Amino acid sequence: MLKSMTGYGRAEKKVNDKTFLAEIRSLNGKQFDLQLKIPALLKPFEFEIRNMLQESLIRGTVDCFVTIKQNGAQRPVIINTDLIKDYHAQLNNLAKELHLDTQAVLSALLRLPEVVTPSTDVLSNDDFEGFKKVLSHALKEINEHRITEGAVLEKDLISRIENIGKQEKEILQLEPARKVRIKQEIGNLLEQYVGKENIDQNRFEQEMIYYIEKIDIHEEQIRLRQHCKYFLEILNSGDEGKGKKLSFILQEIGREINTTGSKAYHADIQKCVVIMKDEMEKAKEQVLNVL
Repeated sequence: MLKSMTGYGRAEKKVNDKTFLAEIRSLNGKQFDLQLKIPALLKPFEFEIRNMLQESLIRGTVDCFVTIKQNGAQRPVIINTDLIKDYHAQLNNLAKELHLDTQAVLSALLRLPEVVTPSTDVLSNDDFEGFKKVLSHALKEINEHRITEGAVLEKDLISRIENIGKQEKEILQLEPARKVRIKQEIGNLLEQYVGKENIDQNRFEQEMIYYIEKIDIHEEQIRLRQHCKYFLEILNSGDEGKGKKLSFILQEIGREINTTGSKAYHADIQKCVVIMKDEMEKAKEQVLNVL
């Protein structure tokens, strides 16, 4: 089972006199990168909330938004009555001296510093336990979304690796004729520039063996098959967090494909190499989204 790093989860529930809303979005990322926005009531529990998110989501760029509604208000506030009375007395005296109208003084008072402040209430442990259930539900929803996205990724990756395998088999069939053609072409060049009667056949055979060994792609093909097989085994394993390992295997697959291309000296094999490179690059793009 494969998981994507892309997902969305949302949960809302009333707990006692509060309604908690948790929204979580995640995209691909090399590490766990969290942007957490929570109300002041939840600030004392921020560390525990972060741990819950990281343990469940493991990796990715994550945005988590939490809101609390209480008695119809999203954020309870406190009006500092003692301070507003003091402000009013001073403003009233100033208005009398300047002969100003004081009918709209209340709206001006409410805008003065520290008259209206956020509530300093502390969330009870029972309310926080209720919130944790809301957050857990949102995490469950986003993980289900990730699994659904992962199934699509897995199908595409299997197709890419199988296509690379098909091209590798095609190269295997072309390989014997490649060596014969290279030997014939070098022999024809020698006859053209040196003359057939001047060629030392024993020395020619020795040099050909040395040259053919240098451009032999048999080992690259064996390693390529093994890397593709290992890639599919990792895909089918039940482990989570396979994205980095799959990315490393793709790097090895790419190395063998590039070496094959540099040694090929054969038009049809080069075509196979180009197709394999294209499939590998598409697989790399998909693996970036794998958890």
